[in-house]
Order: sequence, then C-alpha cells, then structure tokens
Amino acid sequence: MFLFVPLVAIINLLLVPMMLSGFMFYLLRPLVNFLESKKLNRALAILLIYLVFAGLFILFWVSAWPTLQTEIENFINNMPYLVQGLQEQFNKLRDNPALSRFFQGESDLTTRLTEYLNTAITWVTTSMSNFIGVISSIVIVIATLPIILYYMLKDSRKLSPILLGLVPRKYRKEGQEMLKDIDSALSSFIVTRVLLNVVLGIMLYIGFLIIGLPYAMLLAVISVPLNFIPYVGSLLAAVPVIIVGFIESPIMALWALIIIFVAQQIQDNVLSPIIYGKSLDVHPLTTVLLVLVGGDFFGIIGVLIALPVYMIAKIIFLRIYEIIVAEHEEEDTPPPSPPQGTPPAPGTPPPLGTPLPLVKEEGL
Repeated sequence: MFLFVPLVAIINLLLVPMMLSGFMFYLLRPLVNFLESKKLNRALAILLIYLVFAGLFILFWVSAWPTLQTEIENFINNMPYLVQGLQEQFNKLRDNPALSRFFQGESDLTTRLTEYLNTAITWVTTSMSNFIGVISSIVIVIATLPIILYYMLKDSRKLSPILLGLVPRKYRKEGQEMLKDIDSALSSFIVTRVLLNVVLGIMLYIGFLIIGLPYAMLLAVISVPLNFIPYVGSLLAAVPVIIVGFIESPIMALWALIIIFVAQQIQDNVLSPIIYGKSLDVHPLTTVLLVLVGGDFFGIIGVLIALPVYMIAKIIFLRIYEIIVAEHEEEDTPPPSPPQGTPPAPGTPPPLGTPLPLVKEEGL
C-alpha cells in the first residue's frame, strides 16, 4: 500500500483543480474559438478573456461583495436565535384558534419539528464543512487553476490525436466519433447548466428583494451551486429559504415558496427548451440513484460529477456495443453467391450434386 498512498494523495490534491479547469474549459472554449475566428492569436485570446474575468471579479468585489459579506456576518451572528425563532413561530401556530385543532393530541409536535430542523441545520452545516474541507487548499487551487486552464484551452486540439493514438487503427473512425459525442455531451451539459442556474439565481434574488426576505443575496448565492445537483438540488436550495422566511413569518415563508416555484417553472418550461435544444437522455430515477451513489462514495464532489461521468461511460459502452454487434453481423453474413451464368473461377470445385462431365477415353 505504501506505493499507492502517494499516488492517491496526488490525485486528491489535483482533483479539484482539474475538475474546475475542465468545467471552465467548456465554458470558455466557445469564446476562445470565436476570438480565434476573428484572426486573433489563440494565446492572446485566452489572456484577453483572463483580463475580462479579472475586471468582472473586481467589479463584484466592489459592488456586490460588501452586501454579501454583511449578510454572511449577520447570519452567523444570528444563528443561535434561529431555533428560538422557529419555536416561537410554532407556538403562535399552535395558539391560533383556526389551526389549534391540527395540534390536538400532539403536544410535543413542535418539539419534534424543532428537533428535525435542528438535525437539518446540523446536516447542512456538516455538508458545508465538508465542502470547505475540499477547497481548504485554496492557495493550490488559485495557483494551479489558471495555468491548467490556459494549456487546456491552448492545446485542446492536440488531445484528440493523442487519445486516438491509443486506439487500434482498425477502430480509429469509431473512436473519433466517440470522442466527438463525449465532447458534445459534456459541452452541452456544462454550458446549459451554468446559464440556467445563473438566470435562476438572478430571478430568485429579484423575487426575494420584492417580498423583503432577509439575507436575499446570500440565499440566492447558496441556491445557485445547490441547483447544480439534478432534481435533489432544487429541494435542498428551498430548505434554507423557507426556514428563514418562516422565522420572519409564515406568510413570508409562503411567499418565498411561491417565488421559488415560479422561478423553477420559468426555468423548466421556458428557458430549458430554448437553451438545451434537446433534453439529456437520462431517466430521472437514474439521475437520483447516481446522485445518491456519488455522494456516498465521494461526498459533494461525487454528487457534482456523478451525472457527467455516467454520460461518458454510457457513450463509451454504447459505442463498444455497436462495434461488437457489427462485427458479429459481418461474421454471420454468408458471402454473396456469384450470379447465374457467370463461369466459376479456375480451380473452383463444382457444387455438390453437379454431374461430372463425360471424359472420352481412348481405347487400349
């Protein structure tokens, strides 16, 4: 095992930078290709995009970060009062004459609900701690990400010939088609996910501001990465929003739920058909199972990469299966028989049942 421990340590060290680099690669490659089509050197195009991102980061740091930082500090300072506020809201609901009948015979209902919420808050805190632990080596990520991404964008066209060189010459054409399918699937998945979730975050932030929900920017920022988790992410993103709204008032929680529902419907029924073009051929049950298995094995990283890894494996499996089936069909197909009237080739034995020609023998 001592031979593999350093190898595993290196993989764990480079996993996050490589994953983020691949993610950013599919986002920025269309821009680099567009600038290169305008007769701009590819390296200069990459550096120009880096400068634009640096300007956007400075703009975010000056305009949005102070508000977000204030909301984070207030949220951390008020954390001890969250459970107390939830208990008070449950007591008000229990004392309401219109709702008191629902609490009859359930004197400990609020206590149990509070315990469930405590468990949920603990789970969220633990998940965030695990996520922070993944990116704890932030210095390494910041130092290596731009370098890895630069060479991925600059030399991306050299990768395909290298990978095809590992494929037997007989299957080079199928291998090239497989690489194109994988590249297209990853590009479509990553770009569309980012666009949809960013637009969803903006809609949620505007909606939270309209109803006056506390910590509007913080909750919208939390919702964006959680929505990258298929199906389950939207439910996880709604939990902190509803809790914060319920602490303010039950009506505020109801309005927050309406905002989430409307934004999700706009994303699913209006934006997704326009941006996706075609839906991913993955069953919802398969997606949920992949998220559960990925999270159990690799935590938050496994949850995020489960679906892309499944898409790649599915494309490879289907291509190999098509090759195997095609080869079996070729082996089972008999060779074509020569058309009638065509003389057989010299040396070819006559078919069975054909009478032999009479040979005139000279007498003794």
